[in-house]
Amino acid sequence: MRLPPLSLYIHLPWCVKKCPYCDFNSHARTDLPEEAYLQSLIKDLKQELVYIQGRAISSIFFGGGTPSLMTGDFYLKLFDALRAHLRFEPDIEITLEANPGASDAEHFKTYAKAGINRISLGVQSFQNPQLEALGRIHRSDHIYKAVNAIRDSGIDNFNLDLMHGLPDQSIELAMNDLEQAFALQPNHISWYQLTIEPNTEFFSRPPALPNDELLWGILEQGGRLLADHGYGQYEVSAFAQSGRQARHNMNYWRFGDYIGLGAGAHSKVTLIDSGHLLRHRKSRMPEAYMADRVTYRVGEEAIEPEAQSFEFMMNALRLKNGVEESLFEDVTQLGLKDVEAVLKDLRSEGLMHSTRIQLTERGFLFLNSVLERFL
Repeated sequence: MRLPPLSLYIHLPWCVKKCPYCDFNSHARTDLPEEAYLQSLIKDLKQELVYIQGRAISSIFFGGGTPSLMTGDFYLKLFDALRAHLRFEPDIEITLEANPGASDAEHFKTYAKAGINRISLGVQSFQNPQLEALGRIHRSDHIYKAVNAIRDSGIDNFNLDLMHGLPDQSIELAMNDLEQAFALQPNHISWYQLTIEPNTEFFSRPPALPNDELLWGILEQGGRLLADHGYGQYEVSAFAQSGRQARHNMNYWRFGDYIGLGAGAHSKVTLIDSGHLLRHRKSRMPEAYMADRVTYRVGEEAIEPEAQSFEFMMNALRLKNGVEESLFEDVTQLGLKDVEAVLKDLRSEGLMHSTRIQLTERGFLFLNSVLERFL
C-alpha cells in the first residue's frame, strides 16, 4: 500500500437562489459573513494538519453553493493562510466553481492573482426557456460575458457544466447546447443528465422530462458530437480536450485522498502510520459550522477493508479507461485476490477487459449492475 495524491476541497455554501433540482449543501443568502467564514475555514484547516502531515496538495477545488459570490479579497486572505500551512505541488490545479449570473470581471482578476487557475462555469443550458425551468438566475447572455471575463483574467483553463434531459428538451435543443458550448472553446465539458433527487423542489413537484427513448437519442448523438469536436469521454459525464482532464476529479475516481474544509465537507484520508483509511465530515449547516469552537468534525469513521473494494470500484469503474490493477492494492488494504473471483466472472461475461480494471463498452452500459457484484 502506498499514499495516493492528496487533494483539498473547500465548500462555500451560499447561493443567490436555491435551484429546484439541487440537492447539494447550498443555502440562499445575499449578506455573506465572509470574515467569520474565513476564520472558521482557517481554524478548520489547522485541525486537519494532523492528517495532512506535510503531504503536498495536488489540487484544490472550491465548490458550493456559489463560490464566485465571494469577493476577491476573501480568496487572497484564504490563500495566504493555505500557503502558510500547506505545501503545494508545483503544477497544482486550483478550480473555482462560478455561476454566470454571479460572475464579476474584477473578481475573476483577483481570483487569478490569488492563484486560481481553472474555472468551472455552471452553464446548464444556453436556452433561456430551459434555464427558467431549472430556476437558474442567469440567462444565455450572461454565459458569454462570464467566459469573456474568465479569459480577460488570464485564466486559460475552464470547464462548462451542461445538463441534458431537461424539461421540454428535444434532441435538437440538446445538440444546440453542445454546439454553443463548442463555439466558446472550453478545455473541458461536464455533460450530465438531470436527475430528480429527494429533498428537492423537483422531487415534490416533478417536471415533465424526456422519455427514455429520447434520452437515449440525446446520449448517442451528443457523445458522437463531443468526440467529433475533440472532446474525449474519460468518465461517465466528463469530456476533455487532450491533456485537459480534471485532475481534482481524477483523484476522486482513482480513490485518492482528500481533505474537506467548510460546512458539510467530507474527507477521506490514508493514515500514514497504519495505512488505515478514515472518513470524516463537517457540520452541514453554515451557522453551526461557524459557531463551533472546539472541533469542526461531526462524524468520523474507519473505512473497513470489506467496504473498500466497493468504494474503489464505485469510483474507478466510472473511468472509460479504468485503472491499472496495481492501483487497487496500492490505495486499499486489500489484495487482488480479494476481488479475483468477481473480476474473473465479469471478464468471462465480456463486461471487463482482461488486463485492467476497466469495463468494456457493454460493461459500461450495465455499470450499476456491475458495481453490485462488489457489495
